[in-house]
Amino acid sequence: MTLPAFNAYLNGRYAPLDTLTISPMDRGFLFGDGVYEMIPVYNRRAFRLDEHLDRLDANLAAIGLANPHSRKEWHKIIAELVDEEVFEDQQIYLQVTRGPAWPRNHAFPAQATPSVFLFADELPAPAREQVENGVSAITIPDLRWQRCNIKAISLLANVLAKQAAVEAGVAEAILIRDGGLSEGAASNIFIVKDGILRAPPPSTQMLTGITYDVVIELAQANGIAVQLEAVSETELRAADEVWLTSSSKEVLAIVELDGQAIGTGRPGPLFARMFQYYQDFKTGVMRAGKDFA
Repeated sequence: MTLPAFNAYLNGRYAPLDTLTISPMDRGFLFGDGVYEMIPVYNRRAFRLDEHLDRLDANLAAIGLANPHSRKEWHKIIAELVDEEVFEDQQIYLQVTRGPAWPRNHAFPAQATPSVFLFADELPAPAREQVENGVSAITIPDLRWQRCNIKAISLLANVLAKQAAVEAGVAEAILIRDGGLSEGAASNIFIVKDGILRAPPPSTQMLTGITYDVVIELAQANGIAVQLEAVSETELRAADEVWLTSSSKEVLAIVELDGQAIGTGRPGPLFARMFQYYQDFKTGVMRAGKDFA
């Protein structure tokens, strides 16, 4: 496979992605021993960068790995990477692993030299057809570990869930654990019932995204009732509306679940409102280089 020549950063070096290499003994490669962030960029301005870096700090602490850069250094690395890319809207992938170590051993090495890797790619808007018509999803059992709030690079369970969605010809797989909604394979999930927007609260069973926070903030700012509480599988299937949210998908309506229509089988009225709120927020806040309205 030929890699695109996107700009990238690896351990102090900026270079085209297809020219960079890592050690085969890197613990990220061998064990999935690392964490990552995906940072949206609008008009060459990283959105809520400090919130992403706060989460990076928390995730590094959770796996016992010292942050290899100061906040000022992270800002500089990301700004230079953004400036070098041709796209106005970008997504920055940032990954920190525990680095190479010998011999191979599950336990942490006595001396860890983290590997820091970032690259920039285009951030396209969701397809108009998906916005207007909604998307379909399936449900599958959530068989992941108990620390899903850590944004770990060991994503095999999510990969398998996403592949199940692809093979079913749908946009997302929604994960169900002990009879309750967790999240999507690569998204957070909201439901609407009787005009109330509901979602599972942050917990170790899910990874809440920055977009999850934005949707809740926009709902509260515009008079939409919000309840953060457990959502059962039964409530999910009986919802008037179901949404998925992520940095790349923004907000999309799920109109069919496991072959059965959600609500009317079309994007609902509350989705239409939220989609417009989000677009206005993107124009007036994200593209203006601000973090909050």
